[in-house]
Amino acid sequence: MEADGGPKAPAARTFAFPSALTVLALVTVAVWLLAFLIPAGTYDRAADGAPISGTYHRVETTQSLTDRLNDLFLSPVNGLYGIQDVRTRQVGPSLTGALYGSAGVFLFVLAIGSFITVVFATGALDRGIARLAHRLRDRGALLIAAVMLVFSVLGTVEGFAEETLGFYGLLVPMMLALGYDRLVAVGAAILGAGVGVLCSTVNPFATGVASSAAGVSLGDGIALRAVMWVVLTAVTILYVVRYARRVQKDPARSLCGFLPGDREQRAAAHTAEEPELTGLHRTVLVLLVLVFAFMIFSVVPWAGALTGSAEAAPYPWELGWSFPQLSALFLCAAVLVGLVARMGEAKLSATLVRGVADFASPALVIMLARGVTVIMNNSQITDTVLNSVEGVVAGTTAGVFAVIVFLVDLPLAFLIPSTSGHATLAMPVLAPLADFAGVSRALVVTAWQAASGWMNLWVPTTAVTIGGVALAKVGYDRYLRFVWPLLAILAVLICAFLVLGATV
Repeated sequence: MEADGGPKAPAARTFAFPSALTVLALVTVAVWLLAFLIPAGTYDRAADGAPISGTYHRVETTQSLTDRLNDLFLSPVNGLYGIQDVRTRQVGPSLTGALYGSAGVFLFVLAIGSFITVVFATGALDRGIARLAHRLRDRGALLIAAVMLVFSVLGTVEGFAEETLGFYGLLVPMMLALGYDRLVAVGAAILGAGVGVLCSTVNPFATGVASSAAGVSLGDGIALRAVMWVVLTAVTILYVVRYARRVQKDPARSLCGFLPGDREQRAAAHTAEEPELTGLHRTVLVLLVLVFAFMIFSVVPWAGALTGSAEAAPYPWELGWSFPQLSALFLCAAVLVGLVARMGEAKLSATLVRGVADFASPALVIMLARGVTVIMNNSQITDTVLNSVEGVVAGTTAGVFAVIVFLVDLPLAFLIPSTSGHATLAMPVLAPLADFAGVSRALVVTAWQAASGWMNLWVPTTAVTIGGVALAKVGYDRYLRFVWPLLAILAVLICAFLVLGATV
């Protein structure tokens, strides 16, 4: 034992999983090095640019070491606004051709970030959820269902996940007051929002980015995703409610136990005052609903959705919007909410800039991930990787193919918990596989986001999970014990829906 005043042993360092930006930087270097070992090759292309199955052949690379070093150096730039030459298919910032970089998605993420930040700055969303919770405090099962449904809706339309961390201060005492334990609050927050993201319908950070990378519309495949959302959300809510009722009936069956004072909080919540919802809050909430409803209307290919034919001519009233129009929509909506809230020019400008700053990280992740695909494209190894994966899925049925895509994405989701970064990195390889299997690329998007969402319900590499259990003061091991049966159920349901989507 050390004497008083003697040198202290250095504190033990704990391992922290690197951020998505760091992971992608490492992936960029790794892929650049692998490009020296993987042989170059290419497919013959159809008129729309899709690779033709069975036409893969090796080619001699024309890249010098200087060219490869230049690609590594410019990968973030090319990932943002690289241009793909029509003839050579090489990507560079000064070439002539079609935009290959992620500039459109990059701006869209920043625009929706500004809108969401302005909405939160008004306090309307926080106050609305708090008021809902207070009004249902005497009806525990209904309260859990209502909170989870709201979180799930926000998750499926705008990727609401990290924002749940701000609600633990309300949910934990509320659930304890109803006779539940802290795991019920964790389940309501993580699983409520998480299942919405898993079944994203028009979530711009998951469905939007993946659809863009796959070359399909944001609205393609929305019918299957909507049905998945209804079923999986209902199953998740019933799972949490069942556990909550079990704990309420017999506290000894709690998987996490109770901290000192937890059992005494029942009376406290009943004396708290109901949060006031002002006219401004109501107006902002209505605007929030209208903006997302209009976004859904603007991107859905209604003719194809209503007739069941992907080749159906669009109706005259269809908008067919994509990322440029949606970026403008959310920028205008952010300004409108700011004006309605009477923020004033200075505060509104500062809030818009803060929103851009808060969402700069996912935007940069998209840029870096796209830069990786540029390195693969310019070294002509993308088709080689695609051909090797084609060999794995060759001869499988459409349903089995969809399940394989789901399984292949699981380890990638662990390494890259950022949905936008994961989508940008994986989709250029996975989407063309759908052409070989004879299924819609939208189904690959659905399989990918289901894998990403399923993993993010429990992996320790996400701030939503680790931050949530820490705020609720619940052991991570206790949470895993609570959630694993649901994870198994959801995995089976996801595979069933993917098979259904591939065969219908």
